[in-house]
Amino acid sequence: MTSPTQQSRYRVEGMDCASCAAKIDTAVRRLQGVEDVSVSVTAGTMTIKHQSDPDLLPSIAKRVTGLGYKLFPLPQSNAAAPRVEESDQACGCGHDHHTHESDGRNHGHTGHDHEHDHGGDHDHGADGHRHDHSGHNHASDERDASVAGLHGHDHGPTSGPWWKSAKGRLTIASGMALAAACGIGKLVPALDVWIFSVAMLVGLLPIARRAFMAARMGTPFSIEMLMTIAAIGAVIIGASEEAAAVVFLFLIGELLEGVAAGKARASIQSLTDLVPKTALIEENGKTREVQAESLAVGAIILVRPGDRVPADGVIVSGESAIDEAPVTGESTPVRKGLDASVFAGTVNGDAALRVRVTAAASDNTIARVVKLVEEAQESKAPTERFIDRFSRYYTPGVVVVGALVAIVPPLFLGGSWNEWVYKGLAILLIGCPCALVISTPAAIAASLSSGARRGLLLKGGAVLENIGKVTAVAFDKTGTLTEGKPKVTDIIGLGMNETDVLRLAAALETGSSHPLARAILDRAAEAGTDIPQVIDAKAIGGKGVSGTVDGLDVFLGSPQAATDHVLLTSEQSARIAALNDEGKTVSVVVAKGAAAGLLAMRDEPRADTAAGLKALANAGIKTIMLTGDNQRTAQAIGKTLGIEVRAQLLPEDKQRIVGELKRQGLRVAKVGDGINDAPALAAADVGIAMGGGTDVALETADAAVLHGRVGDVIEMIDLSKRTMSNIGQNITIALGLKGVFLVTTIVGITGLWPAILADTGATVLVTMNALRLLALKPRRVAV
Repeated sequence: MTSPTQQSRYRVEGMDCASCAAKIDTAVRRLQGVEDVSVSVTAGTMTIKHQSDPDLLPSIAKRVTGLGYKLFPLPQSNAAAPRVEESDQACGCGHDHHTHESDGRNHGHTGHDHEHDHGGDHDHGADGHRHDHSGHNHASDERDASVAGLHGHDHGPTSGPWWKSAKGRLTIASGMALAAACGIGKLVPALDVWIFSVAMLVGLLPIARRAFMAARMGTPFSIEMLMTIAAIGAVIIGASEEAAAVVFLFLIGELLEGVAAGKARASIQSLTDLVPKTALIEENGKTREVQAESLAVGAIILVRPGDRVPADGVIVSGESAIDEAPVTGESTPVRKGLDASVFAGTVNGDAALRVRVTAAASDNTIARVVKLVEEAQESKAPTERFIDRFSRYYTPGVVVVGALVAIVPPLFLGGSWNEWVYKGLAILLIGCPCALVISTPAAIAASLSSGARRGLLLKGGAVLENIGKVTAVAFDKTGTLTEGKPKVTDIIGLGMNETDVLRLAAALETGSSHPLARAILDRAAEAGTDIPQVIDAKAIGGKGVSGTVDGLDVFLGSPQAATDHVLLTSEQSARIAALNDEGKTVSVVVAKGAAAGLLAMRDEPRADTAAGLKALANAGIKTIMLTGDNQRTAQAIGKTLGIEVRAQLLPEDKQRIVGELKRQGLRVAKVGDGINDAPALAAADVGIAMGGGTDVALETADAAVLHGRVGDVIEMIDLSKRTMSNIGQNITIALGLKGVFLVTTIVGITGLWPAILADTGATVLVTMNALRLLALKPRRVAV
């Protein structure tokens, strides 16, 4: 009977190149009971699927530390307290679209059209709420205890200055030994060979120890083994001075690789520094300072002007401008008030806020972004998998070529043994595949990190590679192309002026949290309208709401309901019909026994939607709207945006249309909210979830955007194309340098010194080229 399978995750300290990852992977995979191993150089992590054997984990630790690395267990994700998502009460699908939450009154403002004329879409489910499917604690805090290494060899600086690391100290010691050998060699030339041999051993012994340990564990062709053979061979043929110099240059190259890899790794981890360490919590009417990580869901915290928000939450009092640039890349501060969501790490602007915590520290926006990117880096792209397979045959091939170069000319062509063995040793150093193997993951890691810092989240290298090939994008409407909530678009005075029409309507809607009511109240707030008190307010079932305002009997309801109170003229009816044709919901204000005015509302497109769609069209990418909304509303929005529209669709209809587009030979990205669009998201080549933070989307989609801009879709496509271009450059650098030095070595122009630079130098160049992706400036889609 086989034991149950479980998963363990570790941080591997000192893993800074592809050769490191390959050695660890091979060593651990050969252990009995290990089913799968995933090692990410860029994230510095190792994930193992294995049988539940108490003796296995110590064996894994012994193998990895035996190779010269340090291992830190990472806690597994556990179920976390559910995130508390806030949303307005959504409009139901029945006839009574206007429900007062406070007293349950119904009034039928939209009775003229029962097909979601307010712009409501099926995309958010029957109740319109967004649900959080995350349900996991994505903490990546490291345990304090580490597994001690058998040799105590730190294979790369991961924190602090490089000269304090074991590798830094070894490099310095090797350099000093080489300098001392040069000085003594000048004074006592007869001891030249011996002194440089001793200097070489200072740096070579730790390298050789790692080489033989790797060979024992299944990796005979490691860079350390090639280096050891080359250095010892150089001493044997009398080139001890070069051997010592090459070992020193090798250590410098490894040190530079470690610094570059650390920079790439730290780029996303630096996001965690955005969250403050402490928070002001309110308890029993008093505030006290506590550790931010100790905040529980439901706690009330005070965020002062200028402070960073210490946790994800919802504003319970106060209004302020929030700078979300650190989290979402949004350059303009966003004004937020009651019931608005705020993210950990954002900066409060000009007023104090009281915030109710909705996510624990281990599950806040920043923690989840970091966790997502780390996991994404462990997911290999097709190009990376191909390079990995290629390198398995490449390195042994290089060893064979080196051996042939060293042996064939002296044996069969009368060449000098010293000369051709020297050239063969140089070829061993040139042939290390580090630069080639790191060329793809380094670029992907930098790109994923760069995207995350701009609010573009992609689930791995395969997604990043595929999204650049997209030729068609299918968008959901509500909450994707539009804001997801109605706004007052027109106020038309009939029997009184527009200001009074708004005053009367806002008075009747006071206290309601329904989206249509909120639209009227928000418009009144924007206009600075003084809202009078309403007396004897009451709902008229399925028709509207009435009350006494400023001594006037006032009714607010749909055009059909208004005809029960007054007779609408043909001109008034024509104006209402025209507004309906624009996809707008119309409510009529009745006062003084006549129609006093009209209020038109619609779920309006996001500010950047038109520009984002235009950018996609300019790139030659087809766009289409797939919505569950009624035909008239959808066509009105589509006409405004200039996009093809398919309306009144069920989730399976959207899935079918995505399939049709794919059969036409298009590479399709589906952009939606990640819930009811799940079938279409899964059917698409790439599923992208839109907006609202890091909640819903990540479970069902391949990618997500934090700040919900339509322009972010073209940003993702641009990022993919730049990344693939960068990978091409890296592969050219890696293979090009090796090819050049291979030829010059055989011809006799270059020797061991340039050979080692061809290896470590190329690795550093490739890594630094990949890091350029971190500095990419986002395309600013004109709004």
